[in-house]
Amino acid sequence: MKITVIGAGNGGQAIAGYLALQGYKVYLYDRSLPKIEELKRKRGIQLTGRIVGFGEIHCFTTSIEEAVKNAEIVMVTTVANAHVDIARSIAPYISDGMMIILNPGRTCGALVFKQVLKECGVKYRYFLGEAQTLVYACRLISNGRVNIIGVKDEVLLAALPASDTDCVIKRASEIFPCFEKANNVLCTSLENIGSMFHPCVCLFNAATIERQSQFWFYRDMTEQVAGFIEAFDTERLAVGKAYGQDLLSVNEWIKYAYKDTRGETLCERMKNNPAYHDIKAPGTIFTRQLTEDIPTGVLPIMELGKAAGVKVPLLESMINIIEVLLGRDFHAEGRTLKNLGLWGKSKEEIIDYIIYGE
Repeated sequence: MKITVIGAGNGGQAIAGYLALQGYKVYLYDRSLPKIEELKRKRGIQLTGRIVGFGEIHCFTTSIEEAVKNAEIVMVTTVANAHVDIARSIAPYISDGMMIILNPGRTCGALVFKQVLKECGVKYRYFLGEAQTLVYACRLISNGRVNIIGVKDEVLLAALPASDTDCVIKRASEIFPCFEKANNVLCTSLENIGSMFHPCVCLFNAATIERQSQFWFYRDMTEQVAGFIEAFDTERLAVGKAYGQDLLSVNEWIKYAYKDTRGETLCERMKNNPAYHDIKAPGTIFTRQLTEDIPTGVLPIMELGKAAGVKVPLLESMINIIEVLLGRDFHAEGRTLKNLGLWGKSKEEIIDYIIYGE
């Protein structure tokens, strides 16, 4: 079976290496020619840490056509900001029955993808899945060598429309047993825990990051900041409730995703999670933990909340503050209801679209 992995970053190389170790015919695509040329010389991906082994990759390529054409499964592991461009580039090569999984989709990634494929006139019957988070906590040691820090025990996965979820789960869980069925992509989208953690930690440590004073992103967590994250998260939970989604709180989620995490409070669990232990803070405030998590995480959660009549002052304030801090207009470039194809829809109409695709 040909499986294509799009994006040769931390997650992409980890997933490609693992799939190759399992004996699959893996094509790894990245737009960076120097990166692909170096990987070609190495012939595969060396995994260390929780998964150890060398996965020989069938094909490294910068050609999206070569990567996607005739693939049975396409795993999109790029940053969420790239989903629009990726969807547009693969549209001509989608074939009947192809399964596309956004790993992760962040918030409303599947909605973005579907909207673009529709605009591109794709007529084939494809299956579109959205994972709630990346299956691994991992970091590149060097190009072609990935440290798997942690393997998530359970990762929620749903399809758009939800009526396709059983089919997607059946096929996807054969290659990644950690995938668990979610009700629909509102669940996977609103369970975007990174968008709750990352912006808060970065905002309250912005000066430290700008001074490039290194710290541990999770291990140096404090009770007050963790308390703010929990307050921030209550608005996400309220949005979920408005759409009929019984979401896990940030505290509950850590224990769900990483069963060996110790502690009772959020602060204790963040500090004691083995998968988080060696994750360092970003070297700049222009990090994807803001430039990705705000427009593709916090913003669409806020937009869905407003569409349902939920008050979300902390989410809205976070977006406005980070826009000023970074000098960016996330409302223009991010996942608004208009960009998701949901503009003008009521809460009930949004739910129907998620379930039935119409």
